[in-house]
Amino acid sequence: MLSEQLHAWVNLLTTWLALGLLLMVFLVTVAAMVLWVQDRYFQKAHAIRRNYPLIGRFRYFFEHIGEFFRQYFFAMDREELPFNRAQRSWVYRAAKDLSNTVAFGTTKQNAAGRVVFLNTPYPTLEKDAAETLPLMIGPHADQPFVARSFHNVSGMSFGALSTPAVRALSRGAGQAGCWLNTGEGGLTEMHLEGHCDLVFQIGTAYYGVRDEEGNLSDEKLWEVARLQSVKMFEIKLSQGAKPGKGGILPAQKVTADIARIRGIPVGQASVSPNGQPGVRSAGDLLDMIERVRRVTGKPTGIKTVIGSWQWLEELFMEIHERGLESAPDFITVDSGDGGTGAAPMSLMDDVGLNLAESLPLVVDLRDGFALQDRIRIIASGKLITPSMVAWAIAIGADFCVSARGYMFALGCIQAMQCNRNTCPTGVTTHNPRLQRGLVPSEKGARVAHFHANLVKEVETIAHACGVGEPRQLRRHHARMVNANGDSMPLEELWPPIEPGLYLRQGRPSLHAPFARFRVGA
Repeated sequence: MLSEQLHAWVNLLTTWLALGLLLMVFLVTVAAMVLWVQDRYFQKAHAIRRNYPLIGRFRYFFEHIGEFFRQYFFAMDREELPFNRAQRSWVYRAAKDLSNTVAFGTTKQNAAGRVVFLNTPYPTLEKDAAETLPLMIGPHADQPFVARSFHNVSGMSFGALSTPAVRALSRGAGQAGCWLNTGEGGLTEMHLEGHCDLVFQIGTAYYGVRDEEGNLSDEKLWEVARLQSVKMFEIKLSQGAKPGKGGILPAQKVTADIARIRGIPVGQASVSPNGQPGVRSAGDLLDMIERVRRVTGKPTGIKTVIGSWQWLEELFMEIHERGLESAPDFITVDSGDGGTGAAPMSLMDDVGLNLAESLPLVVDLRDGFALQDRIRIIASGKLITPSMVAWAIAIGADFCVSARGYMFALGCIQAMQCNRNTCPTGVTTHNPRLQRGLVPSEKGARVAHFHANLVKEVETIAHACGVGEPRQLRRHHARMVNANGDSMPLEELWPPIEPGLYLRQGRPSLHAPFARFRVGA
């Protein structure tokens, strides 16, 4: 009896499956025919679909998945851009606190731009190694900031980043003892959660410190400055992703929380002005710096991508006319080769100097105008591995910051979806389903591990060069490979400038000392 019932049920199930399969085939056939007719006769925008109806649609599918296949199956370890697999793997292992040792030799080619550090037969022994001491920023501010670490988290706004990503960065920075830059999107409770040191960035739209008319508000500046966690203020002139254009947050990422914090409508794209309103000269910039520092009582500096440099000469000369206390407490030099922000390709690819040229230029101008003890230089731009951080410090940077390095520590896989609200790892999306994968407590620990292991290996490079700690590295400790495959000392590529030289000889652009930079201002 049971066998007959089972047999009947199997027959019935088979019949329904067969009918379902036939129905599905029929529907797929009808849909294919409709799409074929649509492509062939009705749509006129796509030539491929018009000439190859239906089949031409697969082009877009393969184009979409191609970038993911290239990353995992076709690209070599050192081929991808902006960060290759070897660089990302180093960060992933550092963030997980795993061994980063390798075997059987380097895979790094002796290509142009490679930096090679010069070891000594008498390296610094562990017992003689010095601890990298904290460094003061803003001695003329009411509340100077003594920064504990030479590597810190660069500016990434809440909005560009998800809620769990900001929480994880705050926790990780607090554990690591480094600062976290808020980015231009304003200060949130998530930034405060980890009790880390914060740098509040003042963008061109003044998000978080603007009044109802959109102007910079002294009252709101003071309210932010009252928070003990906020240690400095950074006035953003430009950023690496889009020098000459303001910040862009796509409409689909402007949620109710982001709109409340920024003071903008929900669901509308957030586009900041392409420059600081009211700042048209060196005097205007120093006036704004003085205003923010006076209201907040805390160190105030600027962030910029370097293109022309004559404006820096004018700024430094104006500082000497007004007095050293009028100077920005720091200058963040951002590389012109892009960053975490969404930007037009023309700006990301072709506007602004890369850090390899802009950093030594700014350091030499600062030193030549005898401001090396007054203005700190913060380097920003793809500084995610120990060798590049050590290079920046050897050139003359006092601090380094990274955004994408800490995104990798959070789990970023370089899916290049930051501006689409579809980030598969939850770092740059506001889709709750995708955010679920990012657990702040777990990723916060990885941020701290990445910082600790990076600092440790930078110290290892410094000790191999025979100095006690990274800030003792100088240009004569490294060489850079040129296009011929030979290497040149950094001190020959960029001879150090005698402090105060330009005060005695006049602004350097009048004497054209930078032979490689003879383009106009």
